[in-house]
Amino acid sequence: MSTFDLLADLPLTVDGYALEDRRKAGERWDRVTTTIHVQGGGEEGLGEDVTYQPEDHDALQAAGPILPLDGEWTLAAFCDRIGELDLFPQPPTTEVSRLYRRWAYESAALDLALRQAGAPLHEVLGRTPVPLTFVNSLRLGEPPSFEPVRVRLERYPALRMKLDATSDWTPELFEQLAETNAVDSVDLKGFYRGTVVDQPPDPVLYQRVVDAFPQAWIEDPWLMPKTQPIIEPHRDRVTWDAPIHALADLDTLPWPPRMVNVKPSRVGSLRELCAMYDTCAQRGIGMYGGGQGELGVGRGQIQLLAAIFHPDTANDVAPRPYNDAVPPPGLPASPLDPAPAATGFRRAEDS
Repeated sequence: MSTFDLLADLPLTVDGYALEDRRKAGERWDRVTTTIHVQGGGEEGLGEDVTYQPEDHDALQAAGPILPLDGEWTLAAFCDRIGELDLFPQPPTTEVSRLYRRWAYESAALDLALRQAGAPLHEVLGRTPVPLTFVNSLRLGEPPSFEPVRVRLERYPALRMKLDATSDWTPELFEQLAETNAVDSVDLKGFYRGTVVDQPPDPVLYQRVVDAFPQAWIEDPWLMPKTQPIIEPHRDRVTWDAPIHALADLDTLPWPPRMVNVKPSRVGSLRELCAMYDTCAQRGIGMYGGGQGELGVGRGQIQLLAAIFHPDTANDVAPRPYNDAVPPPGLPASPLDPAPAATGFRRAEDS
């Protein structure tokens, strides 16, 4: 049976839902998410909408729980229904947010169906979650500085990094970073347009990255005549993230990948996500998970999926406090104990 087939027929009773606002101030921008609470049969399922634009969360929360979700469903039928509905009371700022919000509702439904069944996700899938490897994803500031890396390694010497490279990295900074031997992957952000993290394709940057970090994964390069000759000799360590929203996107990449970043919220549909897991396993494509600035239950959910489907790769799912300007002492180290809750689709710490 496919992974989704193992979940599809779970009974699901929905009596209503509620919306919870979450906000965290940041140095460059404030992060806002919405936790979806789906209730039914005396249980509650949780999911997190990681849409990036605060105004889209403001509109959602102002409209309230207006979607027609109540009733008796199977999980598959409920997910199909979510796919038919417009989940935005006003058009989203960016179309990709439709996938982020769909994942919030479908992950909440999965959590609720499992809690109503009295079982955890891994048990229904017949899998064993194992401690998962994670990396800490970082930008190095404006102007870029070694300091964010230094403070982390001073407190957590074994911590591994995923870094967003930018054209204003100096040769000296490259040298400092390379000397740490702590960089597992470098994100070139080649597919971003009109965001606060845009990084235009830069042949000088690309050459410095491939030279300075010969063992690191290289994520999302933008290939064009000036960059492709630099990147293609390293194709076995190129990974893809932003272009992947559905299973079909695997076949649109410049070459068959060895590794991809599978973000559940970027895929949106639970059915499609399960197909992605199954197909990558069948094709021998490695996977790692990626976060999207989750403030609530969503972080634990992607950690749990990583522990079930790809625990041994450079999962960009570090515990949330690692993303603080200065991570506090006493954080769990990699590999992270997944510690699933006794029932549902969440970690025990989120129950």
